[in-house]
Amino acid sequence: MLYFFSCVALLIAGYFIYGAIVDRIFAPDPNRPTPALAMADGVDYVEMSPKKIFLVQLLNIAGLGPIFGPILGALYGPSALLWIVIGCIFGGAVHDYFSGMLSVRNQGRSIPDVVGKELGNGFKQFMRLFSIVLLLLVGVVFVLGPAKLLGNLTGWAVPVWVAIIFGYYFLATILPIDKIIGRVYPLFGAVLIFMAVGLTGALIFQGYNFFPELTLANLHPKELPLWPLMFITIACGAISGFHATQSPLMARCIGNEKHGRPLFFGAMIGEGIIALIWATLGMSFYNNSAALNAALAQGGPAFVVNEISTTLLGPVGGLLAIIGVVILPVSSGDTAFRSARLIIADFINLPQKAIGKRLLLALPLFAIGFLVSRGDFGVIWRYFGWANQTLATIVLWTAAAYLIKQAKLHWIASIPATFMTAVAATYLFYDKIGFGMPLGTATLIGVLAAGLSLALFLVKFRNAEPDLAVEAESA
Repeated sequence: MLYFFSCVALLIAGYFIYGAIVDRIFAPDPNRPTPALAMADGVDYVEMSPKKIFLVQLLNIAGLGPIFGPILGALYGPSALLWIVIGCIFGGAVHDYFSGMLSVRNQGRSIPDVVGKELGNGFKQFMRLFSIVLLLLVGVVFVLGPAKLLGNLTGWAVPVWVAIIFGYYFLATILPIDKIIGRVYPLFGAVLIFMAVGLTGALIFQGYNFFPELTLANLHPKELPLWPLMFITIACGAISGFHATQSPLMARCIGNEKHGRPLFFGAMIGEGIIALIWATLGMSFYNNSAALNAALAQGGPAFVVNEISTTLLGPVGGLLAIIGVVILPVSSGDTAFRSARLIIADFINLPQKAIGKRLLLALPLFAIGFLVSRGDFGVIWRYFGWANQTLATIVLWTAAAYLIKQAKLHWIASIPATFMTAVAATYLFYDKIGFGMPLGTATLIGVLAAGLSLALFLVKFRNAEPDLAVEAESA
């Protein structure tokens, strides 16, 4: 129990200490007009209160990742919690802060445009395609996951729930952001808090032994390597490129730059706490990794969520907890499709105020998403995991480029960018969805790729002058 609460305390301390350092380096300007004020359109550029934005941002970014990912990551043992803490503070929260604040500084533009401004047009075009593919994968994953949970809960066929969820996504994608998302998310947030607090409290009061296997050794029952698989599997609970596609949504709604740290850095810390809870539940509810793996074999993470929730909280409490778990992917899937619509709209310069133009982009997106949803969930999840961490890596390099151009401390972004380059490259060359090489060879390639990326970055920007023109233009 002490290990769990120490990890939670470290995350909170990370927000107040390291978050303040990152915020000071970026230097938000409370007097600078934000896109929500300067470009208000009543659809996507809508000023909202900081409290509402925080809830929307947290629910946008906290999909299945901080639940399913940590449950699967729990197979590796308590070392998963260390990655969640370290990755969240020094990687994920930094990534989310800059993906949000750089969008604020660039008229609320989507992440491909922000990346292109800092890393060049080639990266911009790559990111447009890559981001849309990732968002479609996210949307599909976040349809299938909750559909299976609701199918287990109600007995209705999974395809029926897929159709219902897609219908909600469609409405949330085309309607103004404050009509559905801005109104129902506070209620979603209340259920989410009940789920997190209720399950943790039940675990304590019912006398479960926290971390029966308290060791940092790799406990995976199938002896899968901790490196790099755990860093890809847990994903959203520690660092997630998907968040970079979501932060611009709230960058278009923030009324003052000084709110950036609690809204972007803080929301990621909140997601990290959710991930800690579910990793702990996975390790503590079951006696060992083998027992958790046996439960996963019966029905995947959805089965584990259902069993833990109903056992710890009873039928009614378990129902509310499961609803809380369903809310997370649903409240991320809707904004995934919304983000995809906005990225395409930015690319073809198609204003989105008129509903007809929103439908023009939304309809084919959902048609493609439905076709992809017919594929194997496990394969889709693995591709999502790699694409997710690769996008995070590119966004961290983008933040580093911005900082070095402004003659600011770029290491807060370039160090985690280098590490994540090694993770993503190693996984690509090791896993079966990539090149399937031996782990040693893949690791060597990953480390070399990371070192080369850092060297190229330093060479390219070593003589960079403070890019005051960029700041003036976005002011």
